[in-house]
Amino acid sequence: MKSLEDRWGPLTVDRLTRDLTIVQRVHGHRFSSDDMVTAYVAHRRAPHARDVLDLGCGIGSVLLHLAWSLPAARLTGIEAQEVSYALLTENVRRNQLGARVTIHHGDLRDQVAHLAGRFDLITGTPPYFPPGHAVDAMDAQRAYARVEYRGGVEAYVAAAATVLADDGAFVMCGDARAEERVAGAAAAAGLHVVARTAIVAHAPKPPLFAVWTLTRTAAPLVADQLVLRDAAGRTTPDAATLRAFSGFAPRPEP
Repeated sequence: MKSLEDRWGPLTVDRLTRDLTIVQRVHGHRFSSDDMVTAYVAHRRAPHARDVLDLGCGIGSVLLHLAWSLPAARLTGIEAQEVSYALLTENVRRNQLGARVTIHHGDLRDQVAHLAGRFDLITGTPPYFPPGHAVDAMDAQRAYARVEYRGGVEAYVAAAATVLADDGAFVMCGDARAEERVAGAAAAAGLHVVARTAIVAHAPKPPLFAVWTLTRTAAPLVADQLVLRDAAGRTTPDAATLRAFSGFAPRPEP
């Protein structure tokens, strides 16, 4: 791993699930609760998925988590950033997932055209902010993960629609305020928003982000909410559920 540190700076090796670790830059893009929630909602929607695609998979947070929680699945990931792809490659290698996980380096809008077959589960975590936002000035890896330099929800929905199986689901995480954009992108791609999980990081604040489920067949919208901390700052049963989903024991009570 020394050559990676020589090129990309200090790295840490952190626990992603009970059995998987993830290499990430100290001062770069790091996995967070939105990755865990995306994997959780995707698994809840398609617990028996066999062919999984993760668009813009970064360092592999969602992709690897699904490889762990869907042990019979074959998985494909697409990532454009050179630094994130290098770390993604290392994370697949060190977790010995190469037999089930295939990764591609390039823009997801181009790469999906070369994929064979259809996927019964597709995930994606588009950047939250349009170009010109203040986060442009941060570390380049972090900026590309947060700013729509290669497109936002519209690009992800359009790409997913080209390779989604007829009975498949596209599970996408994004800014909770992007509701209208998601609905518009779905309509343009011939998909339907059938579920939305809003994530409240700290009650009673409004949702920080949301996870939408899109399918080819219309259905009444199912909306729910996960609250990670209550008004007193305590972790909630929802947070405990997410922790258990990753294979970790409950946190001890203070």
